[in-house]
Amino acid sequence: MPLFQMTGLSGAGKSSIANLLKNRLLAMNLKVEIIDGDEFRKTLCADLGFSKNDRIENIKRLGFVANLLARNEIITIIAAINPYNIARNALKSLYDAKLIYVKCDVETLRKRDTKGLYERAFLPENHPDKIHNLTGVNDTFEIPENPDLVIDTSVENLENSLEKVLDFILKITI
Repeated sequence: MPLFQMTGLSGAGKSSIANLLKNRLLAMNLKVEIIDGDEFRKTLCADLGFSKNDRIENIKRLGFVANLLARNEIITIIAAINPYNIARNALKSLYDAKLIYVKCDVETLRKRDTKGLYERAFLPENHPDKIHNLTGVNDTFEIPENPDLVIDTSVENLENSLEKVLDFILKITI
């Protein structure tokens, strides 16, 4: 069973799409698991920070777990920011992980800002609450090279994005 990696900035819709997708696939009697980057940061990857090396190690771990599930006939979707092409390409090379880029511009993300991260990243430099390593604002996010699917959540709604990803996954897995 192939595995899928969803990459994009915080708030772009990776987890929202993945969780709705899981419900739809389960309703079709398919086995599916979501490897959510935020959840794994609290457990398997709790020892990692946000340096480039730690972010790449984080994705290596997520990929390893995802591959274990995928080879046991479970549709597996990694939903993580995954900001570096080297990490995305490693998953593609090692596990033939299909890359789904959940694209959204920073201005739209600032308006959504469900976690308050963008507001804090745009605070003045000397503000005590400023975030200095928000991916895509003041830390690196490399635009994916050759994604298998691009979803732009700044111009399409959640339902349309979900349908595109669902169609893509079903064409590959069934």
